[in-house]
Amino acid sequence: MAEARHIEKHGFQTEVKQLLHLMIHSLYSNKEIFLRELVSNASDAADKLRFKALSDNTLYGDDAELRVRLLIDKDANTLTISDNGIGMSYDEVMNNLGTIAKSGTAEFFSQLSGDQAKDSQLIGQFGVGFYSAFIVADQVTVRTRAAGAATDEAVEWQSAGDGEFTIKSCEKAQRGTDIIVKLRDDSLEFLDDFRLRGIINKYSEHISIPVQLWKDPEPESSEEDGKKTEAKPGEWETVNSGKALWTRDKSDISDEEYKDFYQSIAHDFDEPLLWSHNKVEGTTEYTSLLYIPKRAPWDLWNRDQQHGVKLYVKRVFIMDDAEQLMPTYLRFVKGLIDSNDLPLNVSREILQDNKITRAMRNGSTKKVLQMLTKLAKDDAEQYQQFWDTFGAVLKEGPAEDNANRERIAELLRFASTHNDDSKQSVSLDDYKERMKDGQKAIYYIVADSYEAAKHNPALEIFRKKGVEVLLLSDRIDEWLMSHLPEFKELPIQSVTRGDLDLGELDDAEEKQAQEKAEADFADQLKRFKDALGDKVKKVRVTHRLTESPACIITDEHDMSTQMVKLMEAAGQKVPDTKYILEVNPEHALVKQMVAVEDAEQFGEWAELLLDQATLAERGSLKDPAGFVSRLNKLILR
Repeated sequence: MAEARHIEKHGFQTEVKQLLHLMIHSLYSNKEIFLRELVSNASDAADKLRFKALSDNTLYGDDAELRVRLLIDKDANTLTISDNGIGMSYDEVMNNLGTIAKSGTAEFFSQLSGDQAKDSQLIGQFGVGFYSAFIVADQVTVRTRAAGAATDEAVEWQSAGDGEFTIKSCEKAQRGTDIIVKLRDDSLEFLDDFRLRGIINKYSEHISIPVQLWKDPEPESSEEDGKKTEAKPGEWETVNSGKALWTRDKSDISDEEYKDFYQSIAHDFDEPLLWSHNKVEGTTEYTSLLYIPKRAPWDLWNRDQQHGVKLYVKRVFIMDDAEQLMPTYLRFVKGLIDSNDLPLNVSREILQDNKITRAMRNGSTKKVLQMLTKLAKDDAEQYQQFWDTFGAVLKEGPAEDNANRERIAELLRFASTHNDDSKQSVSLDDYKERMKDGQKAIYYIVADSYEAAKHNPALEIFRKKGVEVLLLSDRIDEWLMSHLPEFKELPIQSVTRGDLDLGELDDAEEKQAQEKAEADFADQLKRFKDALGDKVKKVRVTHRLTESPACIITDEHDMSTQMVKLMEAAGQKVPDTKYILEVNPEHALVKQMVAVEDAEQFGEWAELLLDQATLAERGSLKDPAGFVSRLNKLILR
């Protein structure tokens, strides 16, 4: 590579161009974060070298003292951030500095509105990293040499952030990376030593390796009392304490320090909603510092995207996104876990099935759920803010974490017939407290939308009796309820599945009337079944309807309508569901139908009634044209 000194010119990936433009224009009021990002990257590079050197100590060479250095050149208007970490090869430079190698970036950029204030928040959720340098720079030059590579195998990358970059081979005496930021005239404040110290103290105090600034030599002082003071030479001065924040005593850490640390590790512009700092001692020893953000990260809904907390072993960084330490339904949690028990050469494979890992995962999961439970109890408004942001993710919990199912169930919130709006604010405990005397179950309905759930005919008997029903319309809700059969020994029951038995909510007179209606309508039920054939599983008299002529119900052991839709959306083949048609004999339309003696005409009415009920339940029909044709024919009659 050293022989090929020609300069290659490349264009940035489309998403990089968009990100550069938006950062320069949207993050202008928060320029200092570029230094936070570049120092953080430099620290990560040192951590990666330290981890890799566990199996190959020769990578250190004769330079084992890891550090980050900042050098000001006021004549050239440049600020250089240097590290002696892992460095990069040519291919790594191309991959890391020319593209954004994250799935879902196209979807992310489609959400950008052009409103700079709103977009800056979204970009903060995305994470800006190296490209943040262009917030303040006219030009950025990167010189890097991978650990273990020869001095003439270094790479130089350069760009003005205008859509193109150049790359060439070069020589570099030391391993690691130098980032030379040529500051714009409106960003020369970052050539001030005092300004840089303030930013490092704010964002990088916790970094475990020294962050150093060059201190110029002091001039000789004038003679005093016949003595002349010798000039002190220039030197590198360490600015940060180098003590990891999570290793300090909680009583010595201010809220501001916790918040600044969160912004540094989460690359978030906002403060966290809450956090928990714990030191666990016993059979397993570890420290955890876990944060719950205020805003959802941009890739929250991508379950396949790596999520998780940072893992340290004895304060040595091991990996980002250690998903084995936090369940997927808590993938919004940020922070770290520092273990005293795991080996330094631990891998993702070892973490996958390790009793120490399981203990830390269980303990951290419990701690997050405790945080949320306390928040829900102490500050309902703040918890509602959390739920509106992350509730749909937490709903994945009962299916994923059976051991904590009851604890998660207490945190769930739903819309309900008790309220007049679609806000998900009703807890299962709220519902339980409002239950009617004699009510033996918690009732719910799942539909495509809040409106569809609220107006489903199956709710009519519940409205009449004043029984509350939970109204569910999130895509995950059917999956959730299939894994939540009960709450505090109360069964949770769908109003559109199986037989409806309201138990003590029906008095003896009502039950007697239902039995009489079934007996009196038996012959008509047979007519309906004969007319509809295998389009329905069975036809029966309804006890759910008071205003509608009919509804369809799923048999207790069959797949529900919403589960079928969920499986189909996931590309799964599902068998056709045959519904139970429930008919209301007291409805005027049904009375008119049974008076029709012509079998063919009665069959058309029966199919129309089934289509109406199906439309109310499913929101769609397999043959809408056939429905319209039958409707028109019967209207003309």
